[in-house]
Amino acid sequence: MPGLLRRLFAPRWRHPDPGVRRQAAANLDADNDSQRQTLERLAVDDDSGVRHAALARLDDATQLLTLRNQHGESVELRERLLMLLTGRAGHQDLEHRTALVEALNDSSLLSRIALEGDNQQLRLAALARLTGEDELIRQARDNGIAAVRHAAAERITSEQGLARLANEARRDRRVMRRARDRLNQMRADAASLAQARQRRESLLEQLEAHAASPWEPMYAGRFRHLTREWERLEDIPDNEQERRYQDASLRCRKVISDHEAHEHAQDVAEQQREDADQARESLVEALEESLEGLRHGDRLADQDIASLRSQKQLMASRWQALSDKHLADDALRQRYDAALTDFDRIVQARVRLDERADALQEAIDIGDDERLAALIDACQWPDDLPPSPLLRRAREQLEHQQVVADDDLAARLTRFHDDLGQLEQLLESGAFKGASRLHQRLRQQAEELPAKRIDHGRLKRLGARLAELRDWRGFVAGPKRDQLCQDIESLARDDTLGHADLDRRHRRLIKEWKGLGDAAANQEQAARFRRASDQVHERLKPWRAEQDAQRQRNLEAREALCEQLEQLIEQPSQQADPDALREIRDRARQQWRHHSPVPRDQSEAVGRRFGRIRHQLQALIEQRANTVADAKRQLIDEARQLRDSGQDPTRRADNTKQLQKRWRALGRAPRHEERALWKEFRHICDEIFARRDAARRDQAKGNQARLDAMQALVERMDAWQPSSSDDVAILDQAVNEALALEPLPHGRRSEGMRKRWSGIIRARRDRLERLALAEEVQRFHAIRPLLDAHLEADAASLADDTPRDVTPPGTPELSSDVKRAHQQRNTARRSPPAAGDIEEHLERIRVHLALLAGGQVAQRDDPLRLAIQVERLNDNLGKEPTRSAELREVLCELLATGPIPPELWQREVGELDRTLESLTQLPPP
Repeated sequence: MPGLLRRLFAPRWRHPDPGVRRQAAANLDADNDSQRQTLERLAVDDDSGVRHAALARLDDATQLLTLRNQHGESVELRERLLMLLTGRAGHQDLEHRTALVEALNDSSLLSRIALEGDNQQLRLAALARLTGEDELIRQARDNGIAAVRHAAAERITSEQGLARLANEARRDRRVMRRARDRLNQMRADAASLAQARQRRESLLEQLEAHAASPWEPMYAGRFRHLTREWERLEDIPDNEQERRYQDASLRCRKVISDHEAHEHAQDVAEQQREDADQARESLVEALEESLEGLRHGDRLADQDIASLRSQKQLMASRWQALSDKHLADDALRQRYDAALTDFDRIVQARVRLDERADALQEAIDIGDDERLAALIDACQWPDDLPPSPLLRRAREQLEHQQVVADDDLAARLTRFHDDLGQLEQLLESGAFKGASRLHQRLRQQAEELPAKRIDHGRLKRLGARLAELRDWRGFVAGPKRDQLCQDIESLARDDTLGHADLDRRHRRLIKEWKGLGDAAANQEQAARFRRASDQVHERLKPWRAEQDAQRQRNLEAREALCEQLEQLIEQPSQQADPDALREIRDRARQQWRHHSPVPRDQSEAVGRRFGRIRHQLQALIEQRANTVADAKRQLIDEARQLRDSGQDPTRRADNTKQLQKRWRALGRAPRHEERALWKEFRHICDEIFARRDAARRDQAKGNQARLDAMQALVERMDAWQPSSSDDVAILDQAVNEALALEPLPHGRRSEGMRKRWSGIIRARRDRLERLALAEEVQRFHAIRPLLDAHLEADAASLADDTPRDVTPPGTPELSSDVKRAHQQRNTARRSPPAAGDIEEHLERIRVHLALLAGGQVAQRDDPLRLAIQVERLNDNLGKEPTRSAELREVLCELLATGPIPPELWQREVGELDRTLESLTQLPPP
């Protein structure tokens, strides 16, 4: 019972039946605070009908937003809130609704407000809250207000979004055109940036490849070219590219500096080689002079042989030291070998004579001529060498009774005068020893020859010059010998010097002492010098033993080096690079010089072995270098064929770059051929690159010609103004001419020209469209009498309810759509629609014409304007509409609408005429 009473006396809005609650909600007043609270409760009721009835009584959008935040969202609440915010319901002012929209975060709700709002400001506020690109594309494509579409289109920045907008925004050609222009600009900028980055990356790869390649004659020039190209690029490299560029530049500079250092080292080595050759030549000349002096003497004493052996030993040591650093040329070595052969011949003859000296003396004493002759023949004494005193006595004893057939007086006189000339030459050159021996022999010959037939005066003058030279040598040598004795005694007492310095100074003093020869020589100074020298020898014994051990180790290292080089020469690699072989040769030379000195008795043999190996290695290098030269000649032939081929200049230049890479990879040809081959190859490459540059210049001229033609076309179309809609053919022809000139070269001028061309074409198409509209209006004015006849028939039909058909005039000839509209008007007069429908239809036509004319529409007509825009959008999907065709349809619809009451027509005709008049007005040219 209490429950029943509660149900009977409870408020109706709490009734269990949803229908009762719905009726109760419809009777509540939102202006009453208590009832408004009840409506708020019913707005979140479980039944959708109750919610719909309660929300229909609430007109405060702020209140609905509060309910939405507190109790969640329902379909009815969302639709009611949308109606209040868009202005389709309620009476809230625009500023309040705009403020509420600016506080919303629901993208779907904002999207609908932007599409359905009753005011441009409200739609822009909703658009400003949208962030998704898909929603912005939808607004730019479907929104009924142009300003909102343009604002949404400007906020689309991605390439995909602009591409979608350019394809889908067919309703607004300005949006579509603007999206296409921005998309093209974005792609052009991206392509330009990618091209610049690709160019920088290509340069970087070329520089890194150049840094890894070996040196060539154009290495430094190519490096400077690549750095200049890098600096000319306008874009900014990233950190990784900058690091790679700096690393590659450092490697290139190192290659250049290493080559310069190598060239400098080669120059220094060449200078040292020349100095060594000069020193060796002076050594050979000194030995040859000594040998020649022995030949011009009258006898060969033991002191002469000892002096010659000492000189040969010193010369051989010096020669080997110089050969360790630089090999002698063949001509100088042949002279050296000939001098050594001559020296060995003299020494061996002296050895044979010493072995038979006792037998010769015994044969001389007993007078055994046969045995004496046999012993003289066994000695095999050279004919051009003066005999020793013992051999002279033996020969004189044999020749005492013999008359030499060929030694007649004339021959002896001729030989005597020749020897006088030779004596004068020796005196002029300062060769005292040879001159002294030759003078003594000439004096003996002068005693044997007739005094009247020889030049005694000349012989005396030359003897005086020889005595003067002897006195001068004694005058100079005396103090010098005293000084050398003091120096070597001081050296023997000096304990501060190192062993190397001590040995060097000791050798220098000995050399200077021996260099004095027999000038101012005395026994006391010789003994004094010898005692001091022996003291120095005793001090140097341990050090020399260590030096001997080091020489032995150096000898072993040199022999090991020779064995390695011999293995390399015996089994050379087929792919051996001449530069690598040159490096092996230079390193072997450095190691050879490093392992110095070696024992003197073995230095000459191992030196000759190393010399032969070096000659064989040089021959291998020359063989490989000749192979490289042949390969480079083949490359030159390929470059010449490529130059004469008919390929594209750019492709031909790219193939030439590949040939240049192959050229650098081959290595160096022989020095006397490398420069000539490179000069010929570079000349051919320069011709190919010059042809490529000429082709590029021709292409640039063609691009410039297209730019000039496009510029002329732009100027011509800028000066041209269409006078009728039929001039569209002229515009299409100009567009085809512009397409034929594409693609224009990339650049600011082209971009500016394209923008100007797009603006001109857009303006001319707009003018043609306005001309077409004006022509449609003029054709409508031509059939205006038919419309007036229909209006009169409508008035008569409405007055007496007697419909009658209107007959069209014979002129002008009516089109099919006008005839159809005329027939529809006659039919409508016989079965007229409701008066409200006629009025609504006429208002719709007026608003539609206003939209086509671009004029302002009254605020009361905004819903109708939005509906017309939506219909236009739906009707034009999938096709390109024209305003002239749409105007023709609207005018035909105006002709077909009826019957129109006269008072309604009088109310609307003024606005219709003004709208049609505005359509006939053309923009200024």
